[in-house]
Amino acid sequence: MSFASQTKKELTQLETKGCCQKAELSGMVRINGTVVEVNNRPILDVATENAAIARRMYSLLRKIFGVHAEVLVRKKMRLKKNNVYMVRVPFQVPEILTQLKIVEIGVQYKQGIDSELVAKSCCKRAYLRGAFLAAGSVNDPESNSYHLEIAVNSDEMAKSLLLLLNEFYLNAKLIERKKVFVVYLKEGDKIIEFLNIIGAHQALLHFEDVRILKGMRNQVNRLVNCETANLNKTIHAAVRQIENIRLVEQIVGLENLPPHLKEVAELRLKYPEINLKELGSMLTGNVSKSGVNHRLRKLEEMADKLREGIVWPKKQL
Repeated sequence: MSFASQTKKELTQLETKGCCQKAELSGMVRINGTVVEVNNRPILDVATENAAIARRMYSLLRKIFGVHAEVLVRKKMRLKKNNVYMVRVPFQVPEILTQLKIVEIGVQYKQGIDSELVAKSCCKRAYLRGAFLAAGSVNDPESNSYHLEIAVNSDEMAKSLLLLLNEFYLNAKLIERKKVFVVYLKEGDKIIEFLNIIGAHQALLHFEDVRILKGMRNQVNRLVNCETANLNKTIHAAVRQIENIRLVEQIVGLENLPPHLKEVAELRLKYPEINLKELGSMLTGNVSKSGVNHRLRKLEEMADKLREGIVWPKKQL
């Protein structure tokens, strides 16, 4: 089961109170519901590919309106051929749509989310839960990017959802994708806040655990990469220093160097793997890292001159 499916399953098991039940159901019906005329009688169909969500809708319709809806199952003919569960309400449709604040008294559909329906903070949360159950998805936190979205067919509905989400300071965005309007979150912190808002606390904890683990893993990788880069830098510098010292030894002779240069040259040849700080601690007088670097630069300058064919007079050593 995907992370999104696990999250939705958790949400369908929440216990909610009366006003929140109506707000949640309204969100599901508004986004996934269609009304068709059969024998001059309106019939409400609400489709979902998730059996737990179909049970949730059936249960809410019974609790709020006393309606025993029909549940039809058919198989999708395209792509994964998943089951599609159709919750069908063959009676009381005008009354149900009116009480859910989806239509005005009569047949006029409302453009956005009714403000009276989501007047309370708990009802705002419930409506967002219903919208997510109807048309939401969220990436697994183990994936390369964090992404949560709710896709709807109406521009007005998408804008209403956007405003409702941003009442909770979620920094939601809206885009149009293939004639579908998508309200989405991209920040891990905001997705965690959204999961808390809609009551998906187990999903929230899993998301946070994975995010912390990924952060720790990335931090370890950065430290390892940094240590590796520093080690490579030390090795390359040591190889270059030894090449310079060997050249000076071959042409000039280490015994002809000033004592401070001779000492550092001999120690570098003897201990090619140690860094400058360690090298300095082994020199007479416990020389600092910058002091060691200065002496090695002197040897490098000498080697460069020798490569150019310039004989280094003893008096300049």
